[in-house]
Amino acid sequence: MFTPIRTARLVLRPVTMADLDDVYAYQRRPDVCRWMLGNEPRTLAESRESVSLMTREDGLRAEGDVLTLSAETGGRVAGTVELVWRSETDRDAEIGFVFNPEFAGRGLATEAVTALLRWGFEEFGLHRVHGRCHAGNEASARLMARVGMRCEARHVESYLFRGQWADRLVFALLNREWRSAARGAEG
Repeated sequence: MFTPIRTARLVLRPVTMADLDDVYAYQRRPDVCRWMLGNEPRTLAESRESVSLMTREDGLRAEGDVLTLSAETGGRVAGTVELVWRSETDRDAEIGFVFNPEFAGRGLATEAVTALLRWGFEEFGLHRVHGRCHAGNEASARLMARVGMRCEARHVESYLFRGQWADRLVFALLNREWRSAARGAEG
């Protein structure tokens, strides 16, 4: 069973069906769905199905598993963060995140992503964490840079997005880079 991660302002814990109202509050927003594949705002029934799927993403037991956590603050879910275990051999995972713009500008997404990176590197023993976003998704790109990830690649016209070929940015961070930055912050 996953032990919740506590930060100064957040509790990162497995998603429950009780999170439905908060998750639906942002999954129904066009500005949130804009950069997501299947990018239409969700109905309540679609959000219920989404939350139901996320409730089963509660740990990394085998390659391919997903750990999705609610980022709760003040009794509300501000967003979700996830790690997808891409390779056991390479100790590689992919990070993802979605936050309600209602909570923007407070650093909560940065706090949540940083906490999940810390867990992935220091507790789970990952070697590398990468993240991807549409090249036009400046907010996600800035967040990944803010938490110390470097932009490794721009994959030109690498996927179909809303019927158009789109560029994808790939960011990554190695365990040794994470530890070096953590030591620098302590010093």
